[in-house]
Parts: sequence; structure tokens; C-alpha cells
Amino acid sequence: MADARLLFCAPRSGSGKTTVVCAVLQALADRAARPVAFKCGPDYIDPMFHSEVIGAPSRSMDLFFLGGDKARYLMGRQLAGAGVGIVEGAMGYYDGISMSSEASAYDLARETETPAVLIVDGRGCALSLAAQVKGFMSFRADSGIKGVIINRVTPMLYPRLKETVERECGVRVYGFMPECGEASLESRHLGLVTAAEVENLRAKMRALAALAAEHIELGALLELAASAPALRADEPCLPQPLGRKVRIAVARDRAFCFYYADSLELLERLGAEIEYFSPLTDSALPEGCCGLYLGGGYPELYARTLSENTAMLAAVRAAVTGGMPTIAECGGFMYLHRSIESPSGAEFPMAGVLDARAFRTDRLRRFGYIRLTARTSGLLMPAGGELPAHEFHYWDSTEPGADMRARKPQSDRGWDCAVHTETMYAGFPHFNFWSAPDAAKRFLDSCDRFGRKEQCN
Repeated sequence: MADARLLFCAPRSGSGKTTVVCAVLQALADRAARPVAFKCGPDYIDPMFHSEVIGAPSRSMDLFFLGGDKARYLMGRQLAGAGVGIVEGAMGYYDGISMSSEASAYDLARETETPAVLIVDGRGCALSLAAQVKGFMSFRADSGIKGVIINRVTPMLYPRLKETVERECGVRVYGFMPECGEASLESRHLGLVTAAEVENLRAKMRALAALAAEHIELGALLELAASAPALRADEPCLPQPLGRKVRIAVARDRAFCFYYADSLELLERLGAEIEYFSPLTDSALPEGCCGLYLGGGYPELYARTLSENTAMLAAVRAAVTGGMPTIAECGGFMYLHRSIESPSGAEFPMAGVLDARAFRTDRLRRFGYIRLTARTSGLLMPAGGELPAHEFHYWDSTEPGADMRARKPQSDRGWDCAVHTETMYAGFPHFNFWSAPDAAKRFLDSCDRFGRKEQCN
């Protein structure tokens, strides 16, 4: 089933989409169907959940960052050798940037010609459920909706709902999920904060997979997935790789875990040799590293442990102030601060590279896609260069930086952000190197120069 794939979507957030998708993924994995997973939008957590709990390789698939051709190319690479790809949509099916469908699940299904399966909440519905399905199918002529799964209904009611939806809408209903009780997955379950929680989630997944195997027509869904046309995409034009490998230290543990796998692989493709380390438990940076990447995550939840690891704080401070090329996104940006306020209100010293304090707030400070324009020439791009990015954070900074200007797409709203020097990018915005391969090469070139100067390798 080359390039077999399905996109699961819903009318809105809260329809139980994540529960159904994870149940199907786990059931397919249990029957050795070799699934791989994708998540629509700029999501780190769901792909991490798919990979670490279910064991299905997973990637973020974001049209704002990638555009259609790169999305098809990267999806095809991930599907090579796999049995089937399962894409989890975001929000409502047509919900994209602002009040448009741009970068929505519908947009991704259309760009990749992936059959969509609409997950609808059947509670309290009868004939009106068919009206909802028909509305989503007819809202756009190319809706791509080829199937339906009814969530949160009883085995007794399901046959009548199935017959009604199929008769009224002309679309196949592939099964249902009953109320799952404690096995249902809400957003609070998806943080993967502790190993104990992961074990609890694995037990939930076993229960959900059993329900999916009993009530969802998995074989028929695989046939629908196999009907998807072959993905066609041009080979992307990438910068010339470095002539030698440069070792990049990438922070990866419970406190720093937000990375796009495709972005890291692009760095490797262009000449990086990635060495992971833990700011929580290691006492030094990996030997011979010529660059540093501090991704996002949950440093505020581990502020005490990070602060008590004074050897690592000193190593990072020495490396960054010594000119080692450094990328620090969101949580990594906070780690470079003078201090971080924990959720309890206590304040803990950090690396002290930036004379600023990261503090908690009572609401989401920034949310969604932005376009960055560099005011200064620096590590990622020259002055005037642009980079797609996104922000999502409850913590703020007394000095968020002003070397870049962020603007919301389809809006005049904007703000200053980030520190961007010849050797450092540090700020709340996250980005994906596939949206700007030249920025990846610029970073690695800087690492290479630093390595030759310092004889890192």
C-alpha cells in the first residue's frame, strides 16, 4: 500500500478526535499494520505522544511552514516502507489562520490528496447528526471527506445512526467509539511530564485499542487509505552540505523536548552531527560540540533541578558567552535568563546569559503563527530576512528582545521579539528549518567557523 494514508478530522475541538485517532493508531500497531502518524499544525506534543506512548513514528505536518510541495515530499519520505499513514487534524476541519481555511486540516487533506474521515460526536443527536455530516461534506466541493466515525454513542443506538447518515449523506460510516470513561484522552493527558504518567497512558491505550478493534472497521479503513493516490512532489532545492561534520549539542530531556524531527534531520542532512544532552542530569556539554540548540519544553516545571545543576549552567554560560553559535527557542530562551519563576511562584537562578527574568502569567501570552523579520543581521538571516514561526507560551520575560519584528498573518498586529546576534538566536518564537533551509545552513556555517577556530573536532 504505497503512500496509503488517511486524515482524521472533526467539526471542532472537543469532539474526541484525539481519543479516536490514538485508539486507531494503537490498534493498527497491535495488528502489525506498521502505521506512521502525522499531526496537522505546529504541534510538538501530539507527535511526541504518538511516538513515545504508541510507538508509531510521528511528524508535524504544517502547511504554514512547509507549503504544499514540501509537505508532500516529507510525508512521502515518512510513508516510505510504512504500512499506512494516519494524520490527526487540528481544531475543526476547516479552521485555519484567522477566519480562513489556510493551513487547516482541510487544506492539508487537499494539498496531499489524503482521504478524510470525519469524527462526529453522536451524543444527544438523531437526524441532526446527518445534517452536520452533510454540512461538512458540502461546505466545500472538494471537501475530501470519504468516511465517518461516530464517537460517544452506545452499541444500541449506533446501527440506526449509521443507517441514517449513510442514507442521507451518501458516505460510509466506518464504526463508532462508545463512551470511554477514564480511558478517554483529554489535553491534560498529553504533556508526558513524568514516566508514571506515560505508564498510565499506555494502559489507557491498551483499553482504547481494544474498543477500536471491536467497534471500528479497521480493515475497511485500510482499504480507504490504500485508495489515496501516490504523493508527487519535486525534490526540494537545498543548500550545499558542509564539507565536514560539525557536532551540535541538542538539549533533550523532560524539560526540553519540543523539536520538529524533520527540522533536526535537515540539520543532519546539511552536515550536523547531533549529540543529545540533558540540562537536568548532565554536568557538561558533549565533548567537541561546535554549536548549541536549546529547544522548547517545560523548564518552569523543573526550575529547581535545572538551577541546582550548577555545573551545566556554568558550561552553557561559558559556551554561549564564548561565542558558540546558539539557538534557544522559548523554553531554551528562558533557560538562558538570569532566573525563572516556577509555577509555585519561587524564583530559581538559571544560566544568566541574558540579564532578564522569566515570570509566570495568568494567561496565554502569545498564540499562533507569526512571520519574523530580522532587524539585525545575525545567526539565522541577514537584516530584512524573513522566517515563518509560531508562539505558544504562558511565561513571559522582562526582556523579550527586539532584534526581530513579529507580525500575525492576515493581520496588522505585531510586536518586537528575540535576541539575534552573529552567534545567537534567543526568543519565544519557534520555527522549522524546512521553512528556511538557508537559515539552517547559515547556522551550521557559523558552527563550522567556530569549530575551526576552537578546534572542536
